[in-house]
Amino acid sequence: MKHMFRSVFALSIAGFLFSCNSDSANTKTDAAKTPADSSAATNATTAPAPTGPTVPFDVVTIYHTVKDYKTWRQAFDADTTRRNASGFTFVAVERAADKPDNVKIVLMASDLAKAKAFATDPGLKEAMDKAGVISKPDLKFWKIVRFNPENQKANGTRVEIVHKVKDFDTWLKGFDAEGPATRAANGMNDMVLGRGVDDPNMVHVVFDVTDIAKAKARVNDPALKKIMIDAGVIGIPTITFYTDSSK
Repeated sequence: MKHMFRSVFALSIAGFLFSCNSDSANTKTDAAKTPADSSAATNATTAPAPTGPTVPFDVVTIYHTVKDYKTWRQAFDADTTRRNASGFTFVAVERAADKPDNVKIVLMASDLAKAKAFATDPGLKEAMDKAGVISKPDLKFWKIVRFNPENQKANGTRVEIVHKVKDFDTWLKGFDAEGPATRAANGMNDMVLGRGVDDPNMVHVVFDVTDIAKAKARVNDPALKKIMIDAGVIGIPTITFYTDSSK
């Protein structure tokens, strides 16, 4: 499980189909091709859009600090069987852009009861200690209500924003009023929107970063702060830039 849940965050690539034509078909000139011919050719060579799970679905995010990423990653990959037995599907491993030993793990959970039991399993702590985890793990459970895998770009830079709101529906109206086009113009494409499983007024949003300078300027922009306050954000949001290290 070296790449968590590749079917979620990677493009599915269609194979090209080749067929043998008769000599007369091969001699057809471009001028003789009909619009239907061109359309068929286009459709045959277009890869399908990215696909993923149907929303809503549940994920757990796990945050911790490790002594050495390479050592930790080997131990993490070796523990795949136990995670699978607890109903998890690998989604991603990410490292904080400014502190690469701060690791974020994302797992899709098919059974929340099993997932929560796994989180409190003494064996998990033992495995983490052996892998070199040096901070108390922080686990959060989210129900993903919007998911846009087609917005993932090749650079693998993302920004995660987590905050509490007075009322989720009120906050969502403000978020939608700002709109994905405004966020895209500021270097951030919408990828994931989730709300807390245990506290539905906790919000978890992830953006694919297309321009890190613009994205950093936007998350520090007083105009965005006002939008958040008006939408009912409580307290100071946690904003973290990550690089995808799933491979």
